[in-house]
Amino acid sequence: MNYYTYAYLREDRTPYYIGKGSGRRINEYHTKFVIVPPKERRIYLKQNLTEKEAFRHEIYMISVFGRKDLGNGILINRTDGGDNPPKNNVAGWNKGKKMNFTKERGEKISKSLKGKTKSDEHRKKLSESKKGTTSWNKGKSKFLTEEEKINHKREYNRIRSARLRAEKKVAQGT
Repeated sequence: MNYYTYAYLREDRTPYYIGKGSGRRINEYHTKFVIVPPKERRIYLKQNLTEKEAFRHEIYMISVFGRKDLGNGILINRTDGGDNPPKNNVAGWNKGKKMNFTKERGEKISKSLKGKTKSDEHRKKLSESKKGTTSWNKGKSKFLTEEEKINHKREYNRIRSARLRAEKKVAQGT
């Protein structure tokens, strides 16, 4: 099967989403976070790739343009790419359930819960439900080691350099 990488473009022709697909994926619904633009703002970046090549190119392009959610770029991608299906870090309690919360609904729920105290009985039930489970951060240090700091900085600089090179190429028109 032939795979490809693609980009969704804003009106100013800058990319806001990079993806990998085959068949009609470029035209299909993704999630509520990714709106498929009009046909003239959907472009193929590379075509006739193996799946492995497509994954690698997707990862590369996302690293070049950076992700908004990480504060280092312009893309709305929620992963670094290369995952099929995407790993959305869905919590176990809602895995497989459709959650259609709008921002307004979330704010309304949050506002309604603020300032409310839980009864002793409710707190006891919560405590009992947590017994025997391991905390998600057990054994993890809240501080990075020096080696981790160096690796993070090295990776950031690599991505930044790649993005600057890509921006320079775009500015030069090549």
